[in-house]
Amino acid sequence: MPHAFTFTITRTRFDEDYAPAESSRLTTNFANLARGNCRQQNLRNALQMIDSRLNALIPWDNPAGDRYGIELDIISIDLDINASGKAFPAIEMLQAAILDRTTGARIAGIVGNNFSSYVRDYDFSVVLPEHNKGRDSYSVPEDFGDLHGNLFKSFVSSATYRENFAKPPVICLSVSHNSTYRRTANCHPVLGFEYCKSANSLTEQYFRKMGLQVRYFMPANSAAPLAFYFSGDLLNDYSNLELIGTIATMETFQKIYRPEIYNANSAAGETFRPSLENPDHSLTRIAYDREERSQLAVAQGKFAQTHFIEPYHAILHDWSARQAA
Repeated sequence: MPHAFTFTITRTRFDEDYAPAESSRLTTNFANLARGNCRQQNLRNALQMIDSRLNALIPWDNPAGDRYGIELDIISIDLDINASGKAFPAIEMLQAAILDRTTGARIAGIVGNNFSSYVRDYDFSVVLPEHNKGRDSYSVPEDFGDLHGNLFKSFVSSATYRENFAKPPVICLSVSHNSTYRRTANCHPVLGFEYCKSANSLTEQYFRKMGLQVRYFMPANSAAPLAFYFSGDLLNDYSNLELIGTIATMETFQKIYRPEIYNANSAAGETFRPSLENPDHSLTRIAYDREERSQLAVAQGKFAQTHFIEPYHAILHDWSARQAA
């Protein structure tokens, strides 16, 4: 008998008064900013950085560079199996909207941007270390990411998603510091120069199981390319303003969390190998504890194991196999 997976969505405004919900992953970019004694100043500075970058990317009919603003909603997706009434916090993403202060228009932006998942924490912080314990060489389980990918694809194809969002998600991440990227001749008016790399990373393989492909672009006046994960046609399915909203938002987060790459004092050249050891970079005025974030990823992976994977193991295995078939 097929199992019923029900998704529900809640929206939380990300502004200077934002406080993470108890169910929110604390490793999420926006949740991390909203903690500690500097939380409100952190949020205010981050939002100002996003607005400034947004306006820099929209110079037309914008002489003072302050015509537009960003409005961000955190999209939290809970999953209930077989109407148990025990919803599990499956996914968190961001949705941007662009505010035109001259006309008063509010332009819907892309959903996705940042991506957070307890099950992904479980895969990378619990499954992989356990799989490689005592092994002479590093390897990845054959079914690694299958369940997570099927959960994501099920959500995106659900009536819940279609009722709330007009277009498929685009997730924007940092480039891998273990890869070399080469600039191509392809240049998009908003996304900038495209970069490519020869070898696939584990992240790319993982997101491919979510039904997403990846392209790398470095927008004008950026220090490094961004990784855009999408389905469909990235360059034609989304307007310039939609893409700009994502760039402004996610480049700001990357400057905070990966300053060695995205706030470097020299931009990526024709050949680029990102490094988290790069000393020639500037720090933002925003407090962030990267070591704590890594520790939380392990704790949250174990939370998913205890409250989702183990209690529903048989159901999840059967459901995922049916999805694959």
